[in-house]
Amino acid sequence: MAENLEKVIINWFPGHMAKARRELENKIKLVDLIIELRDARIPFSSANPLFSDLIKNKPRLIILVKSLMADPKITKAFINHFNNEGILALDCDMVNNKNVSLIKNYIALASKKVLEKRNKAGIINKEIKIVVIGVPNVGKSTFINRLAGKSSLNVGNRPGITKNTNTWLRVGKDYLILDTPGILYPKLKDNQTAFNIALCGMIRDEVLPEAELTYYAIDYLKTNYPTLLQARYGIEELGETKDIIANIAHKRGCLKKGGEVDLTKTYKLILQDVKNARIGAISYERPND
Repeated sequence: MAENLEKVIINWFPGHMAKARRELENKIKLVDLIIELRDARIPFSSANPLFSDLIKNKPRLIILVKSLMADPKITKAFINHFNNEGILALDCDMVNNKNVSLIKNYIALASKKVLEKRNKAGIINKEIKIVVIGVPNVGKSTFINRLAGKSSLNVGNRPGITKNTNTWLRVGKDYLILDTPGILYPKLKDNQTAFNIALCGMIRDEVLPEAELTYYAIDYLKTNYPTLLQARYGIEELGETKDIIANIAHKRGCLKKGGEVDLTKTYKLILQDVKNARIGAISYERPND
């Protein structure tokens, strides 16, 4: 059903993101450490390839956020994957405090070489300037607010909340942190990436067709997490995807007058369940993908 999907989303790149990308390139020159937030459910799809060009040789710490919404075994495999590539990584969940207390320790580890270089040069200043980057709605402002122990930045559960690229926040006496707007790909490289970021709420609902997105979600769940899918909707047998969707519609009362399935209502119900992890802890990618 998704053969024409690329035509729909491939050039979705709001103007403020293009501007933010240019400004971020200038800001990165001024910082000591880059913290890149990725969604633990989709560590590859939530990594903007533009960042690789911008980061260059700067020290980097990858934080896999919303990790309680992801499959814990796969998240652990991703942490090992990044560590094997020489990149320090930590998974955390800001809402439920998973590993939040470890973040400053990891920042210290990631910036250790910066301070060692300063000491050798006789520089006393220990302040570390940090930039936090990530795609839209990955949770940058929430992350910074929790780190700072205050609500200094706008937070919202929809893409595009942060548009000010000059928001610096002091964290204790050692860190100065720059928040940045979420920057999406100028072009989404494939349909799977588009589906993944949509299922995790990183692009606006109206960008992708609900039918195609729902079919993708159900296909993935019945292949990789059939037990969770059955348990959520009380389905005994998993057959064709269209039949599963119809079954869910009847189970949840998504029907029109006369008993006809209301597909629009059913799609919305399923997609909201997926985006809010009501079906369970699910990962949409694996390190060897």
